[in-house]
Parts: sequence; structure tokens; C-alpha cells
Amino acid sequence: MQRLHEYAELIFWKAMAELHAEAARAYIGILWWVVEPTLYMLAFYLAFGLGIRGGGEQVVFFLLCGLVPWKWFLSGVQNGSGSIQANSGLIQQVYLPKLVLPLIIIFTNSIKFLIVLALLMVILVLFGHGPDLTWLALPAVVAVELLLIVAAGSLAAAILPIFPDMKLVVDNGLMVLMFVSGVFFDISKLPPKAQAVLHYNPLIPVLESFRAVLLRHEWPDWVALSWVAMAGLALYAIALWILVAYDRRYIKLMIA
Repeated sequence: MQRLHEYAELIFWKAMAELHAEAARAYIGILWWVVEPTLYMLAFYLAFGLGIRGGGEQVVFFLLCGLVPWKWFLSGVQNGSGSIQANSGLIQQVYLPKLVLPLIIIFTNSIKFLIVLALLMVILVLFGHGPDLTWLALPAVVAVELLLIVAAGSLAAAILPIFPDMKLVVDNGLMVLMFVSGVFFDISKLPPKAQAVLHYNPLIPVLESFRAVLLRHEWPDWVALSWVAMAGLALYAIALWILVAYDRRYIKLMIA
């Protein structure tokens, strides 16, 4: 129990240090975490709300409610996957449990995601999309996606030092995943057979839950989210097994 407390404290303070260093690299510091997503959302509004096909606000908000959680997943898995290799110099000088390295990156990205999510919610309120009682489900939806990111990011981090060529698989797999997760289209409008196949993708219930809560003011599909959570726990158990088994061997693998 004491070790778990120490790990949690290490993850927290290391993540805070990463955030401070990142903020220090920009002239406007922490404000950049708000300015960047604001410009990002503005670009989508101009492109899809006023430009392409004259989609309007509904199309913009549909896209943003998919893109914001997708970008969190993408950054968490991509950055988390290389966390052991990125800290090779540090772990050669001092012992650090390898299982905490992806968690530090994921926790750092999660703080920035919460800022972006809060900004998106403010924009939705300004355009008449809430708040609503169903927004109380958001912490559960966020927690399920966080579990999925931790599982996928930790598993990738565990495997890449052993099989470095897998980085191409991870990067290309994430690109494919973006196009089959319903980020840019409505899954419900596809043929039933296509829907049945795509729903094996655990990201789809997560993205659909964000849209259900934030846009349609509906409760998420709790059964689907429960299956995603169980899949995340199983995946993370595999990741932990590899990380613990290779904990002392990663340095030799990266030096060789």
C-alpha cells in the first residue's frame, strides 16, 4: 500500500514538473493550453460551420465532441508508447519502476484534456447545448476513456523497447483507428452489418457517450461503457505483467 502511495506521488509531481516545463517553453505559458484549442475549434467552425457544405453549428459540435476525446486518446497512447525509451537516460542513472513512466505522460495529457473539455463545454453552453442533468455522467465517461488510454499506452510502452519496429504498427494503427472510430461520421447511419463490425472498436462507445451527453442530452450506454472498462482492465493487466517482467531488462534491451 505504501508503494502505491509513493508511485501516485511520483506520478503527480513528475507530471506537474512536465507541465511547468512545457508552459515555460511558451511566452504566454499556461494560457497557450487555452489559446491553442480555441484556435483549433475556431478553425473547425470556419471550415465546417461556414465553409464546407455549409454544415452549420451542429456539424461543428458533432465533430468537436468526437475530436476532443480522440485527440486525448491519440496523444496519450502516442506519447505514452515511447515513454520508456524517452527516459532511457534517466533510468540508467536511477532506478524507476517502468510502469509509472507511461502514467506520467498520460496524466500530463489528461490535465490538458480536462482544460480543453471545460472550454468545449463553455462553448456548448453559449450555443444553447446545456448544461443538463445528463452532464453528471461525464466523469464516468472520462474515467472509462482514461482507463482505455492507460491500458493502450502502457501496453505499447511495454512492447516497444522489446520490439522497436512495432512503433510503425502503433503509429499506423492509430491512424486507421481514427477513421473507424466515428470521429468524422455518425455510426448510426451506416448499414447494420458495418455497425456490428465497428462496435468491436472500444473507442466507439466512448465517443458516442460524449456526444450523447453533451449534444443529445441523453444518458450514455452504460452496458457498452462497462464492456469497454472491462476490456481496458484486461488490457492493462497484460501491460502490467510485461512491464514488471521486463522492469530490470529494459535498460539492456535499449543499450544493445
